[in-house]
Amino acid sequence: MAYALGLFHDAGKASCAWQARLAEVDGTANRVGVPHKELGARLGWEVGGFAGLAVLGHHGGMRGRSELTSLVRELFDADELDSIARFLFAVPEASGVRLRRGLFPSRWPKVREKLVWEMRLRLAFSALVDADHLDTGAHRRGLSGPQVAEPADMTRLAARFEQRRVESIGDQDGEVAQLRAHVYDEAVAAAARTPGLFRLAAPTGLGKTYAQAGFGLHHAAKWGKSRVIVAVPYITITEQNADVYRRMLDAEEEPVVLEHHSSVRFKEDDGSERDSAATSDRWARLAAENWDAPFVVTTTVQLFESLFGRKPSQVRKIHRLANAVVILDEVQALPNRLLLPILSGLRTLAEHFGTTVLLTSATQPKFQALSAWQDSATGRSVEIAEVIAEPQPLFDRARRVSYEWRLDPKPSWEAIAGEVSELAQSMVIVNSVADARNLYRLVSQHRQDVWHLSTRMCPEHRRAVLSLVTKRLRAGLPTTVVATQLVEAGVDLSFPVVWRALAPADSLQQAGGRANRHGEHAGGGRVIVFDPAEGSGPADYRVPCGLTVSLFGSDGAELDDQTALAQYYERLYQDLQLDRRGVNKSQLPVGQTVQGNREELDFLAVADGPIDNGTGKRDRKKAFRMITEESAPIVITGQDDAGQVELMLAELAAGTVKSGVALRKLQPWIVQLRTTTARLPDVAALIDPVLGDLGRWKGEYDWDFRTGRGVGLDEKNMLDVF
Repeated sequence: MAYALGLFHDAGKASCAWQARLAEVDGTANRVGVPHKELGARLGWEVGGFAGLAVLGHHGGMRGRSELTSLVRELFDADELDSIARFLFAVPEASGVRLRRGLFPSRWPKVREKLVWEMRLRLAFSALVDADHLDTGAHRRGLSGPQVAEPADMTRLAARFEQRRVESIGDQDGEVAQLRAHVYDEAVAAAARTPGLFRLAAPTGLGKTYAQAGFGLHHAAKWGKSRVIVAVPYITITEQNADVYRRMLDAEEEPVVLEHHSSVRFKEDDGSERDSAATSDRWARLAAENWDAPFVVTTTVQLFESLFGRKPSQVRKIHRLANAVVILDEVQALPNRLLLPILSGLRTLAEHFGTTVLLTSATQPKFQALSAWQDSATGRSVEIAEVIAEPQPLFDRARRVSYEWRLDPKPSWEAIAGEVSELAQSMVIVNSVADARNLYRLVSQHRQDVWHLSTRMCPEHRRAVLSLVTKRLRAGLPTTVVATQLVEAGVDLSFPVVWRALAPADSLQQAGGRANRHGEHAGGGRVIVFDPAEGSGPADYRVPCGLTVSLFGSDGAELDDQTALAQYYERLYQDLQLDRRGVNKSQLPVGQTVQGNREELDFLAVADGPIDNGTGKRDRKKAFRMITEESAPIVITGQDDAGQVELMLAELAAGTVKSGVALRKLQPWIVQLRTTTARLPDVAALIDPVLGDLGRWKGEYDWDFRTGRGVGLDEKNMLDVF
């Protein structure tokens, strides 16, 4: 099917009108502007049916079946028949392809396994637009053909990883080291098992970063997989893990690890002919990655918004998921509202495209409780191979903290600040940036050795705080940190006491992983769960927090009790009604809505939301969006590293560097600001546009590089002032 799409997608360029216009604009920056994609879609209809949507969308993105259906009803006119003859003369192999039938359905309502066919089209579309981009690039550079990486020798990479891992960890003793070695050995042993769905449940702090990579590399070597793709929920973990994997895998003049994440979005043309693209389209294509690398580290946002996206620059990588090992780190962080399409997509990749999926977490969700991972005929759940067959004894041995519950009466921030200030070393994790900023300033009234961590600080400054705090903890110096949830996964901090504002069970256990992490505190770590009287947090915390208190509260089960956790997730999915069905589609949960639009091949509705009958506009709340809160990426300048940042911005604006590389280099100085705040007239005046939705901040930024103290972009201050 991909071969047919590749042959037919530019058939319209055989027309005299297109060729004449091409001659006119030759040597200029003007676009051809003559439609060409429609003819290829119609010409290939009997061969590929609705796969013609990929041809129609290879510039602006796939839309929906109705667009193609209306096209194929039209008869070819004389000019089109002439173009077809010219095309078949220039591309004679297309005549043979036209004799084939049924590569993709053209009678959609009667097709079974609609979601499997939909995924086939997504991956074929990805291959088409990637090949189109690579071929065009090769032509413009005068090369004989597209530049594609040679297949990786995964056996050699696995051996290199093993050697460097041993050198990295050295000779370690103690129970924690023994448990880490056990987890790693179990992961490598499991890699020899038949490809499919795998799950690694292991306590925090037991080396899952190494274990999951070891599994991926050995599994790829054993079963001939093309690459390993690790997806994590937060950019901070992406950067940290990518650094680790580069040390383990990269060689001189042989880069192995591709780190791909970007918070910058570009506006792409949506369907009109763009043979010479506008600036935003050009940057979007240049910033796109096609994951043509043996080992990829990305975010779950990048992975799944690409998998369920529709624009060429966004999706040109997803055909690389076929015959790959996909590792989802901290899988409990996947948004519940989108679990149905996510699990459905993963299952299809595993069952039909040779993808092995490994789910890693200390708090493994019970995905088998959802319909996407159940067999519709038998009702049985899909088969999931456990890397550690009986994880509970491992959790029992690794238990290093005790939990204290302070929910009634609810303490005030002032009371918490006073008690925290009396502790030599402690960390407080709260549920919102506003709470973190407020409590940090309250504690600062009592002591100076307190630091703040939140997403309103740029990653470079967060990294500086983490480095400083780690050194102070190891030296036994008084240290207090007030942070948001960003420290709960993949951050190697270890305090004797951690305070955690009431949150879902998985978040509480992740917070526990920052207490007595390496077993260095003989008496064990303490985690104090409190419900602040003036606290705020995500709206979707209400249901899981209620379940958490009832199942794991002061008289409940241990938070790492695997049976209780399974019960927690099963009840959570029921209470959230994720599988709810009904006649009124407007009342369906977003996951069900996305699945329904996928079944109808309505790519536009999946990515941008269905049409709201009341407003006539697309309902973005019913689209596949991993992050619902709109934000604007802002580059922070004016600090001690301003010169370095300004140079990168100048290169980016001048187009002297590839935008994907430049945006990766700029990522450490980018902060996400709420779009509603960024659009306030007086705030917008402090933001200089750079490209896409990226802006340069000219206002105040609370940060002292000498002490590492401050809260970064202070939205409260902006709103108070403006």
